[in-house]
Amino acid sequence: MSEYVIDTPPLVALPIAGMDALFPVRRVYCIGRNYAAHAIEMGHNPDREPPFFFQKNPNNLDPSGEFPYPPHTSDVHHEAEVAVMLKSGGTNIPIDEAESHIYGYALSLDMTRRDLQGEQKKMGRPWEIGKAFERSAPVGPIHRIEETGPLNEGALRLTVNGETRQEGDLNQMIWKVAEMISYLSEYFELAPGDVILSGTPSGVAAVERGDVMEISVEGLGSMSVKVF
Repeated sequence: MSEYVIDTPPLVALPIAGMDALFPVRRVYCIGRNYAAHAIEMGHNPDREPPFFFQKNPNNLDPSGEFPYPPHTSDVHHEAEVAVMLKSGGTNIPIDEAESHIYGYALSLDMTRRDLQGEQKKMGRPWEIGKAFERSAPVGPIHRIEETGPLNEGALRLTVNGETRQEGDLNQMIWKVAEMISYLSEYFELAPGDVILSGTPSGVAAVERGDVMEISVEGLGSMSVKVF
């Protein structure tokens, strides 16, 4: 006899480059406006201020290479990011120990229903309707930190149908990965399986059905995602 009154939801797990084993996902934290140029294009101050985070759901992460255009929107934007996967966690993690908790990195997109997000901002409401919809975070295979080393710099680029939309470098992040881990651990108890999306450079823009997005980051290769 089952101990649960309904069927248990499937565990979200992501592929790892060169391995058959999968990475189980616990939580997904996303930092907002972590590149100065992106903060400016969104109409905000680019100065270093305390970071802020929102969350996506584990099952928003999608390694399929396809992105279904979501309902109730006419303005879906791409945001090219790097996902950071944690192998361990805790609270009040010192910055100089933060990188020891990283399992690896992956290419990712924070797809955003910008029109719906904008409406929520005007009303002072949470962003989830614009950020945490189904399959809103396309993600590539995870590359272990033992193979990549800590990724604190490296060119990031996103094209749509071959046209460059976003370009930047990981060293342009206002809050570096170690700082994000340390800061989050002051407010949450981080744990194995947690994922952090590290923000996007400028150049975010709308996509349409039929578009092909390609994101590349030095050290992580490239990933192609088709909008349908």
